[in-house]
Amino acid sequence: MEQREFYVELLNKHVSNPKMIAHCLASEAVLRELARKFGEDEDVWGIAGLLHDLDVEITNADPKSHALVAAEMLQNVLPAEAVDAIKMHNEEATGMPRTTRFQHALAAGETITGLIFATALVYPDKKIASVKPKSVVKRMKEKQFAASVNRDTIMECERIGLSLDEFVQLSLNALIPIAPTLGF
Repeated sequence: MEQREFYVELLNKHVSNPKMIAHCLASEAVLRELARKFGEDEDVWGIAGLLHDLDVEITNADPKSHALVAAEMLQNVLPAEAVDAIKMHNEEATGMPRTTRFQHALAAGETITGLIFATALVYPDKKIASVKPKSVVKRMKEKQFAASVNRDTIMECERIGLSLDEFVQLSLNALIPIAPTLGF
C-alpha cells in the first residue's frame, strides 16, 4: 500500500515513544492477519491497528478521552468503519459496548500484543520467534503476569470466531516476520 508511508509518518508525528510505536506496528500486523483470515480489507484493518493509539501522547492515555481524540483526528483521513473501530477500542471513553467484528478484532488484536511482548521478555533470548503459543495461553491465566493486560479484552477473540489458542497462534504468526523491527 503506497499510502502506508503516509500513515507511518502520521504515527511518528504524534507518537514519540519507541515502545508505543512498536505496539502500533505489532497491532497493524495482527489486524492485517485477522483481515486475511476473515476476508476483510487488509489495508483498512491494518491501518486501524497502526493508528489506534495515535492520540495516546496527546491525551496522556486518559481513559475518558483516549481514542475519541484519535477518531476526531482521523475523521476525514480513514474510512468510517476504521475510525469507528479506533474509537471503540476504548469502550470507557465512549460509554458503549463493542458490537462489530472490526471493533472486537481491533480491541483483542491490540491487547494480545502486550501479552506476547511480556511473554517474550521472560524467554532467555527475548525473541518473539521463541515464544510458544501454549506459553502465552498459560500466561493468560496468571493475573499477576503483565497485570495491566486486560484478559477480558483478549477473550473478545471468541466474539470474532476464534478460540484463544487459534488467536494466539495467528497473532504470533503475524508478529514473527516483523519481530526484529519491534525490537524482539
